[in-house]
Parts: sequence; structure tokens; C-alpha cells
Amino acid sequence: MDIGLLISQIKQTDDFFKSKVSRTIDQFLTARNWLIGYYIVEYEQNGEDRAEYGSSLLQNIAKQLNTKGLSNTNLKLFKQFYLVYPQISQTVSDLLPSDIGQTASDLLKIGQSPSDQLRKPKKLQTASSESIQKQFVTSEQLISKLSFSHLVELMKIDDPIKRSYYEIETIKGVWSVRELKRQINSLNFERSAVAKDPSLLSTKLGQNSEKLHPKQIIKTPYVFDFLGLPDDILGSESALQHALVSELKTFILEMGHGFCFEAQQKRIIIGGEYYFIDLVFYHRILKCHVIIELKVEEFSHANAGQLNTYIQYYKANEQLDDDNLPIGILLCTSKNEELVEYALGGMDENLFVSQYKTVLPSIEELKKFLQEEKKKL
Repeated sequence: MDIGLLISQIKQTDDFFKSKVSRTIDQFLTARNWLIGYYIVEYEQNGEDRAEYGSSLLQNIAKQLNTKGLSNTNLKLFKQFYLVYPQISQTVSDLLPSDIGQTASDLLKIGQSPSDQLRKPKKLQTASSESIQKQFVTSEQLISKLSFSHLVELMKIDDPIKRSYYEIETIKGVWSVRELKRQINSLNFERSAVAKDPSLLSTKLGQNSEKLHPKQIIKTPYVFDFLGLPDDILGSESALQHALVSELKTFILEMGHGFCFEAQQKRIIIGGEYYFIDLVFYHRILKCHVIIELKVEEFSHANAGQLNTYIQYYKANEQLDDDNLPIGILLCTSKNEELVEYALGGMDENLFVSQYKTVLPSIEELKKFLQEEKKKL
């Protein structure tokens, strides 16, 4: 076995599950991700040329695949998924047709088909962990009741008992991913564990929980990567905002002043979370990135905080040594008025003001643009 065979197997698996998305998107997405993690672990343990790649293995795989959704970061996640949930092998194997199973056997040379091999996963968890999971949540429930986005949050929990608790409550309460995060952050498990009647406490908390809406099932970055859909569909907060952002991009470019367009609905990852920046330009005169956020709502400090977060991200991850600090422009539009704010990103205010007056659109120009565009919509 060599890395070429590993690349081929991952690609075959990815193509197969993508063809089945019309049936049950999340189940096949979850199965695909687990199986890719399984292949990677198998290769790391038994690959003939694994020593050649060492710690750069996943980077090499991602580079050679060059497929949306199969980045180095996601491959690490899939590997972790397999290690945390080896017990779902039976359910995954049931989703595999015999032909892909035989192909996998030939490519990986594991001596038997994945359907047989997957039924005997390595003992990667403690006996107590496995008994808890088997007692409360079956592998079929994990795949059929929870989206991969749910499982990503659950994987962050090291304690298997605590993880099993949230698996049960998420399934029982039909929690959205956001609700699951909220319950974890509010120490639901810790409080219920010391309560005299944990089931009553859980029921009380569940009364105010946010339930999963069918539309949320496919509105996740993992599913959009899986289906190969464009980022702007996921990042757009509303049809109105999307239309305004598209027109704003044209408006900025037509003004000239050195703007070079880089991205619309630019996706970034901060702390494992996906965020989308409305517009990103590079300004060849100021020699810096210009980040523009448009909110179809009244100004709030949360808006300003979000823009500042994007600026700090660009300072840390995108700014080159000879670049100046990034600039942020926040545009808010409500029913009665428009607001434009410039975020300085740490730049000296006096210097910044003297520069932007000549090369950036003025506050008056941006306000006028928003007013005119609102009339058209």
C-alpha cells in the first residue's frame, strides 16, 4: 500500500457518498467522514510508505485531493471522529454497497472487506465508555438522529459519560447545534448530575430550548462542502442583504481609488467556528485589506465587535510583512436611517483620517448608496 492508493480510496469514498445525498444527506455525510477517518488511521498504522510523510501526511492528502470539504483541517476532524466513535462501524458498514467494500479491500490490502473489518473496530475507548454508549445511544441513533455538526460539538467533550448525556438530551429534545452549545456552556450536565432528580431538571431546561428546524439540517458548512455549494448561499443573512452586498461590490469598484476585489462572503474559521465576511478588498494605495460588513438592522455594539474580530483575524492570518493594518467599514441600515463606521484596526487615528479622505469612499457617499439601493428593493 502507498499514498496513491490511499488518495484513490478517499476519492472513491467521497464520490460514492456524494451521489447518495438525495436520500439522506446527513447520514451519508457522517458515514463518509467516519470512513475517511478510518482509512487515515489504518494507513497511519499499516501504510508501507507512512514514514515518508510523517506529520505532513494530512497536508499531503489534502493537497493531492484538492477537493472542497477535504481540507487538512477537516481530515484531522474526520480522524478524531473515528477515534471518538469507533462503535458506529456497524451502521457505517450497512451503508456501504458490496462493490465499494471489495474495492477498499483491494486498495488497502487489509485482508478482508471494510464491511467485515468495520464490524471489528479497534478498542480505542475504555470499557466503561463503550458500555455507557451501548446502553443509552445506539450507533444507528447517532447517525440517524444527529447531524455531523452535532457530532463535532460532542467530540469536544472528553468525558464519555458527559458526552453520552448530551447525546441523549440532544436526541430527546431535538436540539439544534446552537442549543446544544448553549446547554453545554450553561453546565446542564454538571447541574443535572448533582440534582436529586436529573430527569425533572432536564425536562425543565428543555422547555426553553431551541428546537431543530428542518431547514437547519442542510444549513451547515459541512453539508455545503459535501454538496459543493458556493459559500455565499450559506453566508448570506437575507435576500435583501445579499442583494445590497452584490451592488456594494460594484459600487466600490466603480469608484476606483485603488480597490482590488478579493472575496464576497469570505469564509474564515475562528476557534472551530465558521464566519463569513461580506466583502474583502485589497487597497493598492493604502497597501492594506479593507473589510466591509453590511447589516440590515440598526447599529449594535455586537456588529462593531464582529467587525473588529475580522480585523484581528486578518492581522494575524492574512496580513503580510509589508502590509499596513487592515481597515474595516461597517454599514448598518434600518428603516429610518443609515450608519457608516470606520474601524481603524489599531492604526493611528490622525494618520488614518488624512489617508482615507482621499482614497476611501466618504461616509456621505456610502450613506447615499444605501439610501438609493433601499428604494430599489
